Amino acid sequence: MEDNNSNIDPLGQKKDDSLHDALVVSGMYQNWFLDYASYVILERAVPSIQDGFKPVQRRIMHAMKELDDGRYNKVANIIGHTMQFHPHGDAAIGDAIVHMGQKDLLIDTQGNWGDVRTGDRAAAPRYIEARLSKFALAVLFNKQTTDWQLSYDGRKNEPINLPVKFPLLLAQGVEGIAVGLSTKILPHNFIELIEASINLLKGKNVEIYPDFPTGGMADFTDYNQGKRGGKVRVRAKIEAVDKKTLAIKDIPFGTTTNSLIESIIKANDKGKIKVKKVVDNTAKDVEILVHLAPNQSPDLLIDALYAFTDCEVSISPNACVIIGEKPAFLGVDDILRTCNEQTVSLLTRELEIKRDELKEKYLFSSLEKIFIENRIYRDIEECETWEAVLQTIDKGLEPFKPEFYREINDEDIVRLTEIKIKRISKFDSFKADELMKNIEEELQETEYHLAHIVDFAIAYYQDLLKRFGKGKERKTEIRSFENIDATAVAASNVKLYVNRKEGFIGTSLKKDEFVADCSDIDDILVFRRDGRCLVTKNSDKVFVGKDIIHVEVFKRNDERKVFNLVYLDGDSGRTMIKRFQVLTVTRDREYELIKGGKKSKVLYFSANPNGEAEIIKVKLTAGCAARTKIFEYDFAELDIKGRAAAGNILTKYSLARNGITKISDGASTLGGIEVWYDSTVGRLNNDGRGKSLGKFSGDRLIAFYKDGTYELQTYEPSLRFDIETLMHLEKFDEESVFSAIYFDGAQKEYFAKRFRVETSTLNKRFKFISDHRRSELRVVSSSDAPQVEIAYTPQGTRKKQTSIYDMDLLDTVKGWKSIGNKLGIGKISMIKLLEEQNQSAGDDKEQLGLFGK
Repeated sequence: MEDNNSNIDPLGQKKDDSLHDALVVSGMYQNWFLDYASYVILERAVPSIQDGFKPVQRRIMHAMKELDDGRYNKVANIIGHTMQFHPHGDAAIGDAIVHMGQKDLLIDTQGNWGDVRTGDRAAAPRYIEARLSKFALAVLFNKQTTDWQLSYDGRKNEPINLPVKFPLLLAQGVEGIAVGLSTKILPHNFIELIEASINLLKGKNVEIYPDFPTGGMADFTDYNQGKRGGKVRVRAKIEAVDKKTLAIKDIPFGTTTNSLIESIIKANDKGKIKVKKVVDNTAKDVEILVHLAPNQSPDLLIDALYAFTDCEVSISPNACVIIGEKPAFLGVDDILRTCNEQTVSLLTRELEIKRDELKEKYLFSSLEKIFIENRIYRDIEECETWEAVLQTIDKGLEPFKPEFYREINDEDIVRLTEIKIKRISKFDSFKADELMKNIEEELQETEYHLAHIVDFAIAYYQDLLKRFGKGKERKTEIRSFENIDATAVAASNVKLYVNRKEGFIGTSLKKDEFVADCSDIDDILVFRRDGRCLVTKNSDKVFVGKDIIHVEVFKRNDERKVFNLVYLDGDSGRTMIKRFQVLTVTRDREYELIKGGKKSKVLYFSANPNGEAEIIKVKLTAGCAARTKIFEYDFAELDIKGRAAAGNILTKYSLARNGITKISDGASTLGGIEVWYDSTVGRLNNDGRGKSLGKFSGDRLIAFYKDGTYELQTYEPSLRFDIETLMHLEKFDEESVFSAIYFDGAQKEYFAKRFRVETSTLNKRFKFISDHRRSELRVVSSSDAPQVEIAYTPQGTRKKQTSIYDMDLLDTVKGWKSIGNKLGIGKISMIKLLEEQNQSAGDDKEQLGLFGK
């Protein structure tokens, strides 16, 4: 039976048979999306590995080459010329030109091109000018080795890729977002790329790291060769001008002075840091002055700036390039190796082209000489037809054809007929031979370079370095950064309160008991009478359980913090005692500190920041069977254990009401704090990184600097030192004798001195060498018998000598302001402090000969 509703669609509308062959919309979207995605990836966002350019950049370079006459062109004119090749409009082209010009590598700029440090934009294209740099002309262009294609409208030819003979992709860096993928290749140092390329050609392993135009410091520990998943931490350079002012000298890559200042102001408004004001003095060099709020530590604020502002940024590289019309993810070492191979290939092609041209030049010079010296030109005078002329010349050349590297064709013969009579009449056989000899020598040289192409490529890179390497030294300092605990450096911007009875803590309980100043990102540690503790995030108001006995700001992994506890074991009736630490916990999880069930409770509790062990008095009930009903107990008798430990039995008898009282505060049972100095980051630590400075318990540090100053400081975990200027750091001993050798900038002589530190002022530098600006400390030691190795050229001779001297014989112990003794051995080229040895090297005569008259 026929269905009468077959032409009715689900919506009740009559179907149109003419639409049966229509394309399904979903299929259209799928195909068009793939076409669009492929176009964006290949033609807009991702660079080619062959020349390191995106299409718009390549077309700009090609257009500038066509316009190049050695003079500057208006950028507006360059944009217009590039639009013959690029279909995406003037705005995209203009932005790309400015971006390339600011990198100061391929484009020689004139006018206001903006500033990547401050974020200032370039002037309008009609006001700024540009031309190709000498470097770009040297490495980017060669028509003979360029493959061409038609432009988008078919009117012009444009290069498929430029024949770049340099790892330009890594030098410039690139960033782009396509459909479904992105690329971010960080810029690398020009000089280091060339040196790495040379080492690769020599078969050596290389390791290169980015170098940013904005300078700063960078930690490349997790760089991962620029691949996905890697990370680069970049920091501004911050110096303490004085105790009240910090100066930011360089900014992290990807930020500007304006964005950096805004992040500082924002962090200050949120209470993360406390600053008085921020002043931007940036002109030729970056200088942002941060004025500290009262009672702020400069070192602590530096850490806070790194933790809460754009003074430290994290960059995630993602090296994606186009290889064979497809995107590929590579490491920078693979990119450098590919660029190196391409450079060698292009140099080989250029040499081969040059060799073929020289062969042709030599061939025609030989033909010309034979044509003229053998008077073949006279044999064609009687020829009546063009064919006869060609046959006559060909017959005259017949005896010489075996000498040529290829067959002589009609084109060669036609060129001979074009030689003018004037040239024939003035032909000089001797000059022709000289010319051919020069061509032959040049050909042999080219053949040699082809046979030794690696050496030729190395020489090519060395020439680039010599011609263009000046002023391109590394700007970004490679450092290792310590991880900054944000909670440790956050400003105390809120106040913490507690309602012990009801069990609430928070910053909004202003009518309740004040606990401490803290930050809004701190964790809070809470102890209750029922013998439980928990850690929770600081907030306005939170319930943590009734009968709170102690609240504090929690410092994770603080091994100096020790808690002393006495509790009643509800099951056995015994009174237990314990010492424990709380190092790591899970937030908002309750932990049992005591045993014995519901009847157990805390009888005594104390929190000790430096492991103090107090003495308590214990009073038992009068009716108990114990002989001694009152006794003392020292917590120092207990070992420090984990929070879950049951503890020791204090007594099995019942305690009287208020049966435990503290008699006296005890001393720390932990001893001094073991301190190390990590010279890679310039920080002190308690984790065993770097050089041990010993145990500190109220002791002082002494730091010596290259400018010939010393400074006494108390130990603080936040202390940081400039690794570029710090020469020596140790635990200070008032009895120590310091031996030093310094260069006097005024007299241009070296002096040795021995002295004791007689000052006691903290956090103030004292200069113990001459005040001349060129004076510099070279060696300092507190060892009992330090030795130095000195390389010098004695006066009146040219032969360099090296000797070892005992520093304790160079001078007697004097005051810290003494000048010391002049070293009169000649011109000193090297002074090196040696490890302390058991016996002295160098005899007495050598020691005495060290001094001048």
